[in-house]
Amino acid sequence: MAGSAAQRGFWASRFGFILAAAGSAVGLGNIWKFPYVTGNNGGGLFVVIYLICVVAVGLPIMNAEILVGRTTARSPVPAFGELAGRRSPWVGTGWLGALAGFVILSFYSVVAGWAVYYAFVSITQGFGSGTAAELAQVKTLFAGLIKKPSLNLVLHGVFMTATVAVVIGGVQAGIERWSRILMPTLFTMLIGLAIYAMTLPGAGAALDFMFGLHTEQLQPAGFLEAMGQAFFSLSLGMGAMLTYGSYLPKDTSVFKSALYVAGLDTFVALISSVVIFPVTFSYGIEPSAGPGLVFQSLPMAFSQMPGGRVLASLFFSLLVFAALTSSISLLEVVASTFIDLYGWTRKQAVVLMGLVTFVVGVPSALSFSVPAFGERFKGLVGKSFFDSMDDLSANWMLPLGGLLIAVYVGFFMESSRRQKEFEEGTPPWAYPPWLALLRFISPIAVALVMLKSTGVLKLLGIAS
Repeated sequence: MAGSAAQRGFWASRFGFILAAAGSAVGLGNIWKFPYVTGNNGGGLFVVIYLICVVAVGLPIMNAEILVGRTTARSPVPAFGELAGRRSPWVGTGWLGALAGFVILSFYSVVAGWAVYYAFVSITQGFGSGTAAELAQVKTLFAGLIKKPSLNLVLHGVFMTATVAVVIGGVQAGIERWSRILMPTLFTMLIGLAIYAMTLPGAGAALDFMFGLHTEQLQPAGFLEAMGQAFFSLSLGMGAMLTYGSYLPKDTSVFKSALYVAGLDTFVALISSVVIFPVTFSYGIEPSAGPGLVFQSLPMAFSQMPGGRVLASLFFSLLVFAALTSSISLLEVVASTFIDLYGWTRKQAVVLMGLVTFVVGVPSALSFSVPAFGERFKGLVGKSFFDSMDDLSANWMLPLGGLLIAVYVGFFMESSRRQKEFEEGTPPWAYPPWLALLRFISPIAVALVMLKSTGVLKLLGIAS
């Protein structure tokens, strides 16, 4: 039994959709990966290549996802069932997206829980005043955190509870309402931190590291990095854009909406670079990526900065907001699937799927403290449970999902319906280039990203 329109909901405005979709795209990767990848791959030259990849690789797939959602007004599984037939193998693309959202949220919530902890520490006590003893404590804080099983479970639970609390409110009263609060707050904090970062002594060197045209640093692998960053940064392949698109009215331009979302996502990635690296350069901290950057390097810098406690509080609150706006889209994908397929109420779907996601995330939360999910699990499959979930989603599920969506919409969706839906609210001139990119550029690029991330290109000696 299909979910009712009342259970599904709809956006109150295109602006609300843009903020929510941008919130889905803006996540931890914008803040802890993009700056480092940019600096180590030619700086400004990489940024130019990245922007080209956003337009040529990411945007066509984002348009396709939103178009499928708006056309069918359904979540991923029933959407492909309506377009391709309920018994069509293409329905598997919808299931892949829903499953990817579920898997990602199960371990993403664990990482977000770490951000919650650091925000709490920043606000309540700070990271000290930069003495040798305090720096040593800050450096070991993260290692101590991940070794505490009970604390990690509590943090995982707190973040999942917050995610459920937002999504259970529905599209307008929950997701859109909170996106209108969280996203402007995030932008304001980010711009404020960037302005402060520009006053630091290492700002000039940091800007050169990030945006200078260092052609000698750009290797062929850098092009693949740009393709991958453009794809993963836009929240593609996991059904989020499709699901959010399903709540759009028919007269909303898919093309213009996707442009705004991609623009805001890119803005956050670039400004995050302006925030992070002046700090690391000014305080002699080696630039890095991932959890090591935000949970070790930056707290050490904050402990040495005037007003560091306030700045740390702002930064880690920003991190929590970015994680939350992404997590609500992931839970919405899963919940909407059960609302549409089985006629569940929103409350039933959100609470039950939130609980199941929490339970599946428990091994990830314990991967750093309980040998059964860490070292012993690694001995069996080569990775901890946490890293296995990350590898499964990032290297397999998301690229495959994005590739299948591009191929289906580009080649198998009824051509007249595809064109009619795309041109609703969009100038006709945009259709031919979009279709050409979707058919011939995006699939090849995503396939290369998948081959690189799974190690196939390395085995062939094509990429490092």
